[in-house]
Formats: sequence, structure tokens, C-alpha cells
Amino acid sequence: MAMAVHRPQLTLAEKLYLPAIFAGLLITLRHLVNRLLGRTKVTMQYPEEKWDAHLPEWYRGAPTLVKDEWGRERCVACQLCEFICPPRAITIQPGEIPAGERWGKVEKRPQEFEIDMARCIYCGLCQEVCPEQAIFLRKDYSLTGYSRAEMVHRKAKLYELGGSQPGLINKWNEKK
Repeated sequence: MAMAVHRPQLTLAEKLYLPAIFAGLLITLRHLVNRLLGRTKVTMQYPEEKWDAHLPEWYRGAPTLVKDEWGRERCVACQLCEFICPPRAITIQPGEIPAGERWGKVEKRPQEFEIDMARCIYCGLCQEVCPEQAIFLRKDYSLTGYSRAEMVHRKAKLYELGGSQPGLINKWNEKK
């Protein structure tokens, strides 16, 4: 069954949109006066001024890999971050540590580790799920590249961006 919708009758001023135009001009005039009197600030001038000092504690930036204070890899190539990543931005190819080496009991390390920053949604799930605390989110919001290939961060670049993070790592724990 069809239903009739009754439309209200508009006045002549409403048909000409004059009240709406004057309301918009009034808002613009109010902003102009506030700016001239110094009550409001203009948009931040980005390259010279940055938000780094004003970023909140809970800000989630770009994920990176970190090493321990002795320069050893924290990642054990468990691939939990790869499995939990919603957009499938992380790719890990595990490699084995030879049994004769001192840390042969660890069994695996990442042979290749890639994060596609163009696909990453900066959710932080990879950091939360990592058992060895090998992934950390940087306080960085300025990731750029000229091509999609430049937005894929490989293992060397991830370690370069991440640096080192002190603390207990189960991978290198002698008692484990």
C-alpha cells in the first residue's frame, strides 16, 4: 500500500535559501572576527610544527621490530602476528637456527619479515599477541613513499626503525 508524504509549504525566503545563506555568512564573519582578535589559532604549519610532543600515550603508530640490548633478534618466527593481522599486512618466512649454535634450542628465527605499511591499519594486534615483545608501535604518523614497493618494510628496515628494547626475553633465557 502506498503512503503519501505531505511536504510543508515553504515561504518565499526559504525558497530563495536566504536564511541559510545569511546563517552561513554569519558563521564565517564570526570566525574572521575571532581570528583577527587572536582568540583562535590557525591550522598547524605541518613540516615546521609537528604533533610529536602532543601525541597521547595510547597513540598507535607504525609497527617495527626491536632487538634486545645486545643486538640479538627478539622474534622467534612464531607467526602469531601474521595470523592475527586483519588486513594480512605481515608476511613471515621462518628460518631454522642450526643445532650447533649456542642458541640452537630456539629452533626458529625470521628469515624474511615484511610489513606492508600501505595495508596496515595500525590496530596494534601484532604488538599485543607477540610472546617475545619483538613488535612495538612507534609514535610515528608520517609514513610516505613514492611507490607501493617503498611502503613494504622488510626486516632490515624494521630493525633500523625499531632499534633496541631492554628487558627479559624468553627466547634467550638460559633456564628455559
